[in-house]
Amino acid sequence: MSSKALIAALALIAAPAFAQEDGPGPNLTIAVDGSTQGEIVIDLLPDVAPKHVEQIVTLAKRGDYDDVVFHRVIDGFMAQTGDVQYGKAGGSDMAGMGGSDLPDLPAEFSSVSFDRGIVGMARSMDPNSANSQFFIMFAPAPHLDGQYTVVGRVISGMDVVDAIKKGTGGNGEVDTPDRMAKVTVSE
Repeated sequence: MSSKALIAALALIAAPAFAQEDGPGPNLTIAVDGSTQGEIVIDLLPDVAPKHVEQIVTLAKRGDYDDVVFHRVIDGFMAQTGDVQYGKAGGSDMAGMGGSDLPDLPAEFSSVSFDRGIVGMARSMDPNSANSQFFIMFAPAPHLDGQYTVVGRVISGMDVVDAIKKGTGGNGEVDTPDRMAKVTVSE
């Protein structure tokens, strides 16, 4: 085993467990396809971020998230997806720069910490600019606490999250990225 693989394996073992209990919120189920295949289930947290959860549910129910790529994936940090405007598979090199036809949302910061398996909303420098993009944490990132809106937590399929094709370079841009083939909501 290479030293890089050993470090990655030890980081997974040492990483704190994420909450696996299914709470009262709706669940977002993501069927992942590409170099990685499987299912991720996210327990959405409407009590923590009601406006953001409502927007994600609306986009999922409309089918807007179907076939959207994981355009930014940084090993040991997070996997980002949800650009319904430019992020469709086989589409634009602008993936990650778009949103949806719904309005941007005001920040709903909380005391929930960005631990492994937590799902947060991506945004620009403006805290009130989250729209459709979200990211799933590979590892804790306490520097994000209180800076980004937490919308959910992975309750199953963290192994699938860990296997999502990683990007290269500082921005984590992915060549031939994995995608969310189908995204559904169960309430």
